[in-house]
Amino acid sequence: MSVKHPIIAVTGSSGAGTTTVMKSFTHIFRREKINAQIVEGDAFHRYDRLGMREAMKQSERDGQRNFSHFGPEANLLEELETLFATMSTMKGRPRITSRMRAPLRRGKTSRPART
Repeated sequence: MSVKHPIIAVTGSSGAGTTTVMKSFTHIFRREKINAQIVEGDAFHRYDRLGMREAMKQSERDGQRNFSHFGPEANLLEELETLFATMSTMKGRPRITSRMRAPLRRGKTSRPART
């Protein structure tokens, strides 16, 4: 991250309005002539809506009271870290390609991960 290439992260549960906030940032960037790259955080959720609902129920049954939408159990933080590391080594404007996103989307599941 730098003044020239800031990173702004917007997180929230599904339906919390993160897409609306992202669109607002897009308008601001366009107005200020900032050529920003958007990384969709939803691509880094471990579960879809149904899967997250089931994972929350399972964690409650298991007595795990710290499970949340924002914790490492519900997100693919290692993949996000890898993406940022990759972007930091690129020259010029970082560009997210479908090849970089595809493995992340395939990892998304509607079922809770087995431990």
